[in-house]
Amino acid sequence: MKRFFLTLTLFLITTAAHAVNIGSVDRVQIPGWLERGGFSVPLAPGMALQAGDTIRTGALGRAQLKLSEGSIVKLGANARFLVERAEPKNGVFTAAFNVLEGAFRFTTRALSKSTKRDVRIAVGRNATIGIRGTDLWGRGGVDKDIVCLIEGKIDVTGNDAKTVRLDQPLQFFQAPNGAPPEPIASISMEQLGIWGKETEIEANKGAGASGKWKIIISGHSSRAEAFATRQRLRDAGYPAEPAGKNTLVISNLSGEPEALQLIEQLRLEQGLTELRASR
Repeated sequence: MKRFFLTLTLFLITTAAHAVNIGSVDRVQIPGWLERGGFSVPLAPGMALQAGDTIRTGALGRAQLKLSEGSIVKLGANARFLVERAEPKNGVFTAAFNVLEGAFRFTTRALSKSTKRDVRIAVGRNATIGIRGTDLWGRGGVDKDIVCLIEGKIDVTGNDAKTVRLDQPLQFFQAPNGAPPEPIASISMEQLGIWGKETEIEANKGAGASGKWKIIISGHSSRAEAFATRQRLRDAGYPAEPAGKNTLVISNLSGEPEALQLIEQLRLEQGLTELRASR
């Protein structure tokens, strides 16, 4: 088991040394995972992102990613987001992402006149978005895929290979599985608010890269027991790390309310009892 974690650590370090970081994990509502090269590790604030990474969130999870050119990607619960490629090339920021499932929000800013953007986002199996600078929400669903424009303009290619432009706020595109896309329609601000909540970090549940609070997990009778708890938590998407003799820690929590909420979650979900918040 120790050899497995040593191999995984060396793999991640080696990968980081030979790949271009295209952004980082900004905030996390635990649980979540980063999948790279066949390995999976708990998602944690500050993690660098690379081409080929898949970010996955759990049933209670959310994630906020910050790309190197300034765009923000928010992921809802039970989401899978693949970074196919992302790099600046000849003055153009080119990227391809794939929302395999779940809700997402992609917010970007207009680049300078000397810089161009070519971003493609595949949503589920039925839609592909072309982006220059905009704010949009979407979902890769079991029965249909949805794209909603919040601001700016986007080109969406459906499963019928036809491309349509959304250039008015609150316009949305949806394509059912196994059927052509439906006509472009508009939603209300109330509906946008409902959809938008799916990708927002919930109150008192976020962990940020500069968070000062942590949870101390104690009560283990041996180092082996602490190690077993660590692995169980990490498999479940909790970034637990050793912190002294027979003790574990989950760090970078944004505040005391977040720490207390996560303690309750760990008690209910993982059956842990000796937990305390600390700064």
